[in-house]
Amino acid sequence: MTITRRNFCEQSLLAIAAAAAGQGDWTVAGTREGSANPVVDRSANSEIGHAIIGCRIRGKAHAEAFAKIPGVVLTHVCDPDRQLAEELANAIETTTGRRPTVEIDLRRVFDSQDVQTLSICTPNHWHALATIWALDAGKDVYVEKPLSHTVDEGRRMVEAVARTGRICQVGTQNRSHTGIRAARDFVQKGGLGQVTMARTIVYGRRPSIGELGNYAIPAHVDYNLWLGPARDEPLSRPQLHYDWHWVWNTGNGELGNNNIHYVDLVRWVIGLQGPGDDVFSVGGRFGYRDAGETPNTQMVVHRFGALPVVQEVRGLPTGPFSNQVRDGWIVSGTEGFVSGTSWFDPTGQLVQTFPGSLENHFENFMTCVRQNTPNQLAAPVSEGHQSTALCHFGNISHRTGQITNTVEIKRRLQEWQMPEDVAATFERIGQHLTDNQVDLEATPLTLGPLLSLTPEGRFVDHWEANRLLSRTYRAPFEL
Repeated sequence: MTITRRNFCEQSLLAIAAAAAGQGDWTVAGTREGSANPVVDRSANSEIGHAIIGCRIRGKAHAEAFAKIPGVVLTHVCDPDRQLAEELANAIETTTGRRPTVEIDLRRVFDSQDVQTLSICTPNHWHALATIWALDAGKDVYVEKPLSHTVDEGRRMVEAVARTGRICQVGTQNRSHTGIRAARDFVQKGGLGQVTMARTIVYGRRPSIGELGNYAIPAHVDYNLWLGPARDEPLSRPQLHYDWHWVWNTGNGELGNNNIHYVDLVRWVIGLQGPGDDVFSVGGRFGYRDAGETPNTQMVVHRFGALPVVQEVRGLPTGPFSNQVRDGWIVSGTEGFVSGTSWFDPTGQLVQTFPGSLENHFENFMTCVRQNTPNQLAAPVSEGHQSTALCHFGNISHRTGQITNTVEIKRRLQEWQMPEDVAATFERIGQHLTDNQVDLEATPLTLGPLLSLTPEGRFVDHWEANRLLSRTYRAPFEL
């Protein structure tokens, strides 16, 4: 591994923070005691001012949820798309009778003394900087998934929570499902016998996002603020919003979009910690040629000792994964498998459904804020970082990969001593692409390198992969 001055400085900072918390470099834990920012009155009878940063799909969901929590007042909405911010402010006023202040620059929200807590619902490339700026301003933060846009950003966010002592919840809300919690207890008490494999399955149609080009920015959008820390690139797709997921400058593909929920649950159910031993990706973008850069078909394999964890994404038309599981997540063992809230025996027959429901993830965050109990968060930032990093590792393998024919890929899987389930998954992907009239000779797959990982989450002897653990920031939007 090549160590640059920047990497050395970042790792030194993290090592200091980790040593102060009494932990390793992979995660840093902290409490509110000793925070540089005083804890304001957030008792049960006090009014908490809450701001929404990012006003599209998740921002609207956050506004609706927080408006229903007693004692929470929506004081601000913020989006560089003024039209979106005004629309959400109008909706909040209609619902609550109180119109929030509209801002397009999130820094003005962080400066407001009326705001004690806030939601980060921006595109991925803003998550880390917005969260850290908010924590440093003395705010408690609910940040949407994926936690970060890069691995090093996640580390910096964990360090910021420890340094400021603030509350930070991650939007992996399925950790608040009591039925999944019961399934987790069942697995960790040995109900599946020996756990042998885990997988995530995201099967969802993703059509073309349009031809690659140079498109006009809508007049009601401040594109400089929208880009923030990302590279200053022209809009290369017809739609500014949402389709940023499929461009590396701002998004993390389907692994970081929907798959993050499932890989987080796999880690939680099994109790996996750390970055794993190694990782590789195979996949590509098939079925159309468009402005998108991220794979719409992908298999990522992690190994934690002898345990393989497989992440699979399909964006073209497909059937369900199996008769029992359409998509989602599966943890398999010698006594069957668990998916969602159900336990199946080794033949696939349903044995038990674990009772429970999805508790209010937003209320969990606000309760922890009021009671000053970060250890009661359903989805703390340290866990969000580890789950998000697994998605980043897979994407990094893809981005450092090479076009490879299927015969060579099968040979590599044998050389890397991948289990039969991995080879079978690859065969199914090939059949899936054939069913969608994809000619893998004309448009072959990209096979990423098998990247070995240190316990600190760095790649062994791979400079290019380590470079992608972080990014260059655009002034003045810098960490």
